[in-house]
Amino acid sequence: MEECVSKKLKKDDVISGPYWPESVTLKIVEEEGEFIHIVGATTKSKRYIDQFLTLNELEKIQILDKTSYFKEEAWKVFLAVEALRYRYASLYDPLLAVNISKVEPLPHQIEAVYGYVLKNPRIRFLIADDPGAGKTIMAGLIIKELKLRSLAKRILIVTPGHIKDQWRRE
Repeated sequence: MEECVSKKLKKDDVISGPYWPESVTLKIVEEEGEFIHIVGATTKSKRYIDQFLTLNELEKIQILDKTSYFKEEAWKVFLAVEALRYRYASLYDPLLAVNISKVEPLPHQIEAVYGYVLKNPRIRFLIADDPGAGKTIMAGLIIKELKLRSLAKRILIVTPGHIKDQWRRE
């Protein structure tokens, strides 16, 4: 794109000024007589901007430094990206809790948790079965899925007194 004479605005510059609620990334900059035609989008909300500015209005615009976006330490950026990845992982991985857990559930546990329990709009269940049938694993998968998907505000776990400590550990 050709540069503007005043302020040297060009494509991909990030500008700010009193005409927009946030900074704008320029896609097209054209001089048209005594006006400057700018086309772009706001950086955060991605709102479309198509505007003519006079040379006097152009004086109120600041070109922002692009290098200021890359000042964070690498480990902080990594943690931010990982947090975002976990936030959206549940949209693409239907068995998210199974895949990030250290347990290997049996087929009947996966069927109960993902085929029945999590499909209901209100999840209120009493899990009662024979000893060794995997109630703890099923409950853990349900709780983990609800937490990962931000669907549970409160969880009540009621266990017999003699396995209370086992439940806390597991």
